[in-house]
Amino acid sequence: MKNHLKYFTKIQKNSPVLQDANYTLLAGTSLQGKWMLTVGIFSVQRTHGSYLLDTLQSLFQASSERDLEYMLVLVLLSDTDPKWLSQTVANISGLFLPHIESGRLAVVHGLLGDSLAKSRNYTSPCGELYSRQKTSFALLMNFASNLSDYFLLLGDNVRCAPRFVPDIYWAVSAWKELPWVILDFSNMKISGKVFHTRDLSRLVSFLLLFPKDIPTHLLLSEFSLLLSQNVPIHFSSSIFYPMDSYSGAEDTCFPVAQDKDLGEPDNPVATVFTDMLSFWDTLPQYAYILNDDGLWVVDPIKGNYLLVVLDKPQKVIRVAVLTGSSQKRVNLLSQAQILLGYNLMDYPKRCAHYTLVGPLVRGQLDQMVYYEEDSVKEISCIKLLVTASHDSPVRILQIRVWTEVEEEEN
Repeated sequence: MKNHLKYFTKIQKNSPVLQDANYTLLAGTSLQGKWMLTVGIFSVQRTHGSYLLDTLQSLFQASSERDLEYMLVLVLLSDTDPKWLSQTVANISGLFLPHIESGRLAVVHGLLGDSLAKSRNYTSPCGELYSRQKTSFALLMNFASNLSDYFLLLGDNVRCAPRFVPDIYWAVSAWKELPWVILDFSNMKISGKVFHTRDLSRLVSFLLLFPKDIPTHLLLSEFSLLLSQNVPIHFSSSIFYPMDSYSGAEDTCFPVAQDKDLGEPDNPVATVFTDMLSFWDTLPQYAYILNDDGLWVVDPIKGNYLLVVLDKPQKVIRVAVLTGSSQKRVNLLSQAQILLGYNLMDYPKRCAHYTLVGPLVRGQLDQMVYYEEDSVKEISCIKLLVTASHDSPVRILQIRVWTEVEEEEN
């Protein structure tokens, strides 16, 4: 944090570069009101064509009418070719005119000042792509900084999972009382990340402090650290996917990590404790056995817990929690968190220190687990902690754990 102090001081001020930014509203009504979510899409002219229209089609098809009431779709075009701009706006208007007229879709052209545009001494093809991406990114976020509570960043070649808006809504609601900087809903380097809109101005200024050919995704990680989010918050099931690549150069400069198939959970041998009152002859261990038995408990109160103590410390890489009925959304444990513990103590069996994985979202959790660079990476406890009292019975169906398998030596 001391190394970042001089940058932190600077980013409290508006970037002088953005004072020269110019914007033109190419399609859409005046942007009045406040949305829950701005979906920001940046796009530039490319030699091999564009997937921008396909991205917009996927986005609107994945959203219900009710979803659309909560979000503004903002497309930023950052290119100087008037012919391309005119044709792109005409194509968008032809396909999505109802969304434009309703105020749900806006298209903006943005450019930085001439002084920055002339200073383009790239050392590599990737440097040019990184610089162009960072410029589009900065212009888009700068424009969106007062439009909504949250901001979702997407590229122009993204496929959206159905009803992605409720997934984001419930996630940010669950995290509302907890500190976070970036929530990651995709394996892509840039797309699928959600930010607090209040952080956008500071983030843009931070990005522009660094040389233009530094990859943007590396700076995003540094920005999270700067604001004390020490590890990524990455939901295991992606809701945004790449459509296709544009060119070999972009494949090299912006590699896409595929969703890794971790297979079935391998729940290591463990003992399970709880201070909650169970019924229907269910036992705490039932919540950790990978079947449909589950543990039924009576009206949990704030501070109640279910504690899984592993027989041997393990490097946990993913954890999931299922509560309630699989058929109907009842008997959910709606207010709870998962914590991972280390430094096991014997009497009583518990861990001395815990780190937060995250809160349950509508009674469920499925997150990848990351570790700080110098932290303990072998876990001895998994704790399900009730954070608010419930006035009805709860069913804890399964706690699922994936661990890193050590490769056997030859």
